[in-house]
Amino acid sequence: ASGWETFRLWRVNETYFNFRVFNKQFVGLGSQGVEAVSNTPTDSETFQIVRNDGDLNRVRLRAANGLFLQAQSETLVTADYAGSSWDDNDPSVFKMTIVVNNLHGEFQITNGYGPEKAPQVMQDHWNSYITEEDFNFMSANGLTAVRIPVGWWIAQDPTPPKPFVGGSLEALDRAFTWAEKYGMKVIVDLHALKASQNGNEHSGARDGYQEWGDSNIDETVAVIEFLAASLDRVVIDVHFYNLFSEGFNNMNVQQNIDFINNQRSSDLSTLTSANGPLVFVGEWTAEFARNDASKEDYQRFAQAQLDVYGRATFGWGYWAYKCAQNHWSLKWMIENNYIKL
Repeated sequence: ASGWETFRLWRVNETYFNFRVFNKQFVGLGSQGVEAVSNTPTDSETFQIVRNDGDLNRVRLRAANGLFLQAQSETLVTADYAGSSWDDNDPSVFKMTIVVNNLHGEFQITNGYGPEKAPQVMQDHWNSYITEEDFNFMSANGLTAVRIPVGWWIAQDPTPPKPFVGGSLEALDRAFTWAEKYGMKVIVDLHALKASQNGNEHSGARDGYQEWGDSNIDETVAVIEFLAASLDRVVIDVHFYNLFSEGFNNMNVQQNIDFINNQRSSDLSTLTSANGPLVFVGEWTAEFARNDASKEDYQRFAQAQLDVYGRATFGWGYWAYKCAQNHWSLKWMIENNYIKL
């Protein structure tokens, strides 16, 4: 399929969708047939996907005028077909292939389950994924603080804009209670900005596009002010990874460790001043670009980072306490003796 035959689907409900093309415009009804000229989806850019019961990948697309799309030629699609055939030669029957399905963030979960099911799904997650026992585990293993990522919609809880559902602020408050009980501090991390600052699922992206810009600055500041109303300190937050750059791809284990002890240590010293703001290494991981690393290699690499980042004046935060990728999960690294605090 060409670029014009590949779309990012915006789910309206279980059967109705908007189709977004690569220039960020939406497919809709136009004077010359079906066109992609609108920057914002309306009823005219909303289509019902009607699936064949025997083959769910065979679909027909019903437009806002009640008629189906049909291919008139290689360059023209119109919305004027009223038939109901599923024959192979029917011009209104299309083959739909899911090319990529790699966004599984809170937007996709709440939008996918819909307003009836999503509240319970999210509540079950908040009640079970991180519990008081996790705070007990962290405290018992020498951790003194926990970084909690939140999305911009928390400032409007308990009635955030759709598709998000209420409850995230209550979950955050519960974490503060547990942290206090076990003598830990909480770092609130505004990790998802409205319109998505990086297009990734953890930034609240709808379809993988990064669309945050100058027009979103005031809204972002308002969320920060909402969160800061109950907080009392601002710090410099830096993220250190021996990943995401070609320069790390050819480094051996010792070179990675030397980079931490030399370059990262120097970077940290440069940021630190007697009268300046505190410095927080807000993200790091013991993962690096080696497929041949042993457990001992990971232990040495992790320890080097612990030694250097331990000098940060506001401390450090591992990428995640729990994560599906083992080396990105601090809990897994501790339980399996890769990291000892």
